[in-house]
Amino acid sequence: MANYQEIVHLNVGGTRFATSWHTLTWVPDTFFTALLSGRIPTVRDETGAIFIDRDPNLFGLILNFLRTRDIDLTTVNIRALRHECDYFGITPLSRRLALCDEMNHSACGDVLFYGYLPPPLNPPIPGNGNNRNTTNCSRKNSTASTTEVATNRSHSRNSSLDLRTIGRIPSQDQLSRCGRGHSRAASLGNTESHKGLRPPEMNTWADSMKVQIIKAHHNWIAVAYTHFVTGYRLTDSCGWYVVFQSPVQDSVIERIALNAKTGGGATSSGSNTSGTDVMLGIASGSLVRLWAFSTHTEPVRRTLVGTFNLGVRVEHLLFVGPQLVALSGAGSRSKAGVWHTSTQHWQTQDVAHLTTHDTAGSFLLLGTATGAINYIDMQKFPLRMKDNDLLVTQLYKDPNQEPITAISVYLTPKTNLCGNWIEIAYGTRYGSVRVIVQHPETVGHGPQLFQTFTVHQSPITKVSLSENYLVSVCSEYNHVRSWRVTRFRGMISTQPGTTPKAAFKVLALEAPTAQPHNDCGPYGEQDEEQIFIQKVVPDTDTLYVRLASNGKRVCTIRSVDGSAVSCFTVAECEGALRPRRLLLCGHRSGAAQLWDLTAPTDRAARVGPPAAPNSGEGEESPVGEGGPSPDELVRLLSACDLDAAPAPLPHSPSRPLQP
Repeated sequence: MANYQEIVHLNVGGTRFATSWHTLTWVPDTFFTALLSGRIPTVRDETGAIFIDRDPNLFGLILNFLRTRDIDLTTVNIRALRHECDYFGITPLSRRLALCDEMNHSACGDVLFYGYLPPPLNPPIPGNGNNRNTTNCSRKNSTASTTEVATNRSHSRNSSLDLRTIGRIPSQDQLSRCGRGHSRAASLGNTESHKGLRPPEMNTWADSMKVQIIKAHHNWIAVAYTHFVTGYRLTDSCGWYVVFQSPVQDSVIERIALNAKTGGGATSSGSNTSGTDVMLGIASGSLVRLWAFSTHTEPVRRTLVGTFNLGVRVEHLLFVGPQLVALSGAGSRSKAGVWHTSTQHWQTQDVAHLTTHDTAGSFLLLGTATGAINYIDMQKFPLRMKDNDLLVTQLYKDPNQEPITAISVYLTPKTNLCGNWIEIAYGTRYGSVRVIVQHPETVGHGPQLFQTFTVHQSPITKVSLSENYLVSVCSEYNHVRSWRVTRFRGMISTQPGTTPKAAFKVLALEAPTAQPHNDCGPYGEQDEEQIFIQKVVPDTDTLYVRLASNGKRVCTIRSVDGSAVSCFTVAECEGALRPRRLLLCGHRSGAAQLWDLTAPTDRAARVGPPAAPNSGEGEESPVGEGGPSPDELVRLLSACDLDAAPAPLPHSPSRPLQP
């Protein structure tokens, strides 16, 4: 073997280095020991130096560590250096850098992390028929078995109570365990961490265990997997805990709707659903199944209210008050289906060329491709049951008959349930944004055209009219424009009208099929600051929360376990102490992670012009510049293969880059 004091000449990325054999080989089993022993073929330059095609700057840092066994990380990109250490196999330095990196990325999350809902350990398997036709669903049976609970507890900021306490008052011994810490390995949500606990059949069903859809209403969350839905409830004493699980569906679940309510009536089978507090709608293809859960009893009583057929594929499923609504916008075959809670009646009707919708009080507004805005009044709906008529009434017609692609309704503070005093903003396929109003002085004359903006050149995909802002989004990579709204006595005013506020993009490179469950927003109540949630690439653990009014960044959310976000939503969850604005993320691991955006959103809305981008998560710092920086964007795009197809035409919807 060569002398350890022999000088070795290296050419790393065009920069020459000289060092000793001993310096390169004192760490065993590395790239250098294999290189110098001949196990890796060498390539030499014209001077005879061994050529290594790597970054010379990072290599210089590694070489200095091999010389001195010390390193200065003051101006070093730790992640990039760690990547090089892993390549060269310098284990001592790689472990140090890993610990430095983990100091800023905890499995317990940052200050905004609010809860962790682990994936089911014993999920039902499609085709086994378990509990298909039963009407009882025990809280205990909805969770993990007693032998598995200790490995996978439900983590939340409020409580670490064992899932075995669900459905009954926890014992003193169980309460005493609330303060126990959770190790990093135990709190991981990856499916890999539960391989030994899952039945053998789950290995062939791993893809079905990612969270497909996540919804929330009041203090309830519904987490939908491919073939079943799990329901969680929030209490301040116990945090989030599993309450019910839907029966296994033979077809893939495509849409869900959740309604937490009180009271009830007789079902179609004649049984009394009094005390039902949760209604869950599940859509697969053209079929809709509606379940009622009475959680005030033990075990939880589960009742199939009915299975309904819309006739065409369900594209939207929602509750308007207690009424379940299914919509489909398949061109001229558009349909609307309504199940009314008091009459227990399902009714469908053709609503030609349906393109978009919004709700306001008891009203369901429907935008069409013919430029008409129609509405259904759910309060009057039961009165016309005998006529089999949903009372679809035309409210307004676009002056240019442009297809309506987005709609938003704002009820002024003085409005009553009859909905006479309303303001509506809508967008069209040709890029126009219009505002129509019907105030007390215009009652009886229908909505009047108030203002038109022609500042987009692509179809409008989103529009939101709130107390303070008008926000529109077009299909050019989610290009957003916002205006400040002037109001007089609570109603939109012509003096001085609307003022341009900001223009920015919420870039999202996802396939159209994934967008219904990854809607960028805007989210929030109409009397407060609304936000966008930006998910740039499909397989990412990072989301950017931005103000809808100006695009500034509120915070950056990163998965606590590194798993990719498969779906998300924002909801106002009403706990016993105070309402919270939560970002709910479903993950490919099957887990759900919750983030409390209440404080940072309020703080960001009050902060003036930013001084520097906010690169942290939940930091007490000014609002950042907005979406990902060029460095962040390049790092995110490294996980994508960008489509080399020609760019779309200026007036056509932008073609998303393929992941």
